[in-house]
Amino acid sequence: MSDTGPSPRSTTPRTVLISGASIAGPALAYWLHRYGFAVTVVERAPVLRTGGYKVDIRGAAIEVAERMGILEDIQRASTDMRTGAYVNDDGKRIATLPADIFGARVGRDDEIMRGDLARILYERTRADVEYLFGDSITSITPVTDGAAGVDVTFEHAAPRRFDLVVGADGLHSTVRRLAFGPEEQFVRHLGAYISAFSMPNELGLDREELYHALPGRLICAYSSAGDPAAKGLLVFRSPRLRYDHRDPRQQLDLLDAAFEGVGVEAAPARGWGQVPRMLEAAREAGDFYFDGMQLIEMDRWSHGRVVLRRCRALPLTCVGAGHGDGAGRRVRPGR
Repeated sequence: MSDTGPSPRSTTPRTVLISGASIAGPALAYWLHRYGFAVTVVERAPVLRTGGYKVDIRGAAIEVAERMGILEDIQRASTDMRTGAYVNDDGKRIATLPADIFGARVGRDDEIMRGDLARILYERTRADVEYLFGDSITSITPVTDGAAGVDVTFEHAAPRRFDLVVGADGLHSTVRRLAFGPEEQFVRHLGAYISAFSMPNELGLDREELYHALPGRLICAYSSAGDPAAKGLLVFRSPRLRYDHRDPRQQLDLLDAAFEGVGVEAAPARGWGQVPRMLEAAREAGDFYFDGMQLIEMDRWSHGRVVLRRCRALPLTCVGAGHGDGAGRRVRPGR
């Protein structure tokens, strides 16, 4: 692969529609454009979503970022974490480690907030790639009139024909559902749920993260460089739950139930006293995120001219979790 990419073979470039404008979608759009494709990215959210957890940039992802010309941007937006510590019920630090050891980072490994990485990738591609925010694919139909391509309809935009459609829309992929069938047949639940959200930095954290562990539950509060707010992370073990993944009210109720009594003086197992405030902050946060820890397991990753974004294809798209970043997808070898 050359750094400049080959010239298009014809005056009419092949067209590609990518569903998902988080990390995998814009990263793929960048490379497709460099190799002469005309790329459109459709994203359900009305604007670029900036929430989510921290993302590690390590190994091959560093080389990919360097070749894309965004490594310096990533380094400037680094979380610059200093320490990680476990705390007891009273919030007292009982074990502290340097952040690099805590996060198992070596050499040029770095860490960045998911929203910052999404912004960098979007800014790097917005001049060359068409973005359709506030829209979603409603149907994908193979062309049958002798031509090659896929006819796509949208919730709002006019129907269009593309040479290829790529699903980079994460765990609850619309493209996967339309092309391969219901999500339930591919999901393997890993036995836990996770929530991430912004919260006031009432603990005065400065590039440090605090963890508090309870049986079946994990609580974390942290602050990264350049962000006056803190972030909360709540994890709990559970069998697979039935809820609407687009309804934050249902998700918040599940989170409240999972941490009921934690941090309350009268509770038998009191836990960290910050937890009730964190649950309140989750309800107030504009970037609240909640989902299961799950794998998508499939026997094949393409169907005609529709393909699902594979993590192993581009390391930069495979790090961390967030909204619609393709994380959690595992594909078995095709038959």
